[in-house]
Amino acid sequence: MGKSKTKNQKKSRSLANHVADESYRSVPHSFVFHRGQVGKNVGQLIQDMRRVMQPYTAESLKVRKKNVLKDFVSVAGPLGVTHFIIFGKTPNSINMRIARLPKGPTLYFKVLKYSLVKDVVSSLKKHRMHEQQFTHHPLLILSNFGMDGMHVKLMATMFQNMFPSINVQTINLNLIKRCVLLHFDPEAQEIQFRHYSLKVVPVGMSRGVKKLMQEKLPNMNKFEDISELLMKGANLSESEAEPDGEDNITELPQVYSGRGNMPSQQSAVRLTEIGPRLTLQLIKIQEGMGEGNIMYHSMVSKTEEEIQNILEKKETRLKEKEERRKQQEQNIARKKEKREEHKKKTLEGIKRKRAEAESDSEVEDPGLQGNQAAEVESDDDVEYYRQAVGEEPDEDMFPAAKRRRRRSEKPDTPAKKRKMSPGTSSRRMDSKSPKRKKGKPTL
Repeated sequence: MGKSKTKNQKKSRSLANHVADESYRSVPHSFVFHRGQVGKNVGQLIQDMRRVMQPYTAESLKVRKKNVLKDFVSVAGPLGVTHFIIFGKTPNSINMRIARLPKGPTLYFKVLKYSLVKDVVSSLKKHRMHEQQFTHHPLLILSNFGMDGMHVKLMATMFQNMFPSINVQTINLNLIKRCVLLHFDPEAQEIQFRHYSLKVVPVGMSRGVKKLMQEKLPNMNKFEDISELLMKGANLSESEAEPDGEDNITELPQVYSGRGNMPSQQSAVRLTEIGPRLTLQLIKIQEGMGEGNIMYHSMVSKTEEEIQNILEKKETRLKEKEERRKQQEQNIARKKEKREEHKKKTLEGIKRKRAEAESDSEVEDPGLQGNQAAEVESDDDVEYYRQAVGEEPDEDMFPAAKRRRRRSEKPDTPAKKRKMSPGTSSRRMDSKSPKRKKGKPTL
């Protein structure tokens, strides 16, 4: 009984892991990085945007100076990355690109204004931001993107595909702790980006009851009865009493985390901005990863004839480039074939010359030994091959010449002198022939 239970647990665990992997791969993932020198503040803005895109983004992505865009594209495929958010800085402005992998399009934005997370949080009296809020993706809210225009619809589609989609019927409300708001202003052609923390509190009860529900006992020394706290809610700070209206009060379809948030009861949804804050302006939309046709440009407008002429010129350039590439491939193949043919003829001539030299024994030098004669002949073959082909032969083609070249490269080391001990030198001096004694010659 215990073994079958263990097997069922392992099977259910493996099935749950498989489902989790499949669901993780099916959602969009993103890279947030910069190109070029951006400075400290824009670097912090990149870190804040990575925080917004959690958990489906690379939190610790390292960017080196030698990295190019193709490096990120090649890495993004195996990792399942679907979007790039690229920041850049020029002497006059800060720009942001959003690209859809692998074939685009690419949206170019100009960052008109921005505020970092630390700036937004420091301006609040109370902020609600904790690590558990970033374990699930934020809820995307698009405002005023129903305007006419191809670029507006394309922007809305791009923003929607950057975040995982939700099923309203099956979504667990306790997983929604943050929301991202994107509002489009058609008159100024600007997009407001906001990031909020979400909190749900019950309504229809006094502040004193809320205080007790939150297990925060207020100061009741001036009360004669507990009913005064429940009815009046005195001695509570005004910051605790947040005004609620019809726009943020709703009926919960399921239980939500927090005391008093019960299904079919009225609750208020309260938002607290946690940053970053961006004001964007769309500049242009381009096909592909920044290499295709311009689909929309906010500053440059062209007629249909001009667009058609540009497309024809581009198509002509592409055809010329393809023809040059084919011509180069043909030239390389022809040169390689000619080189192989010349090499084959040269080897045949060398073999023929070697056969004639072996048959003509009278020409051989009787003073040379067999190995020396072969080495001299190999040197002649090497020189002939070098003059005929115009390049050095392979190492295995003439082994005798290779051995001769190795021996010639060895340095000639002088013979070492033997050291003599003092006793040996004295013995040698004593062993010399004695001097002849001086005297008169004998007759």
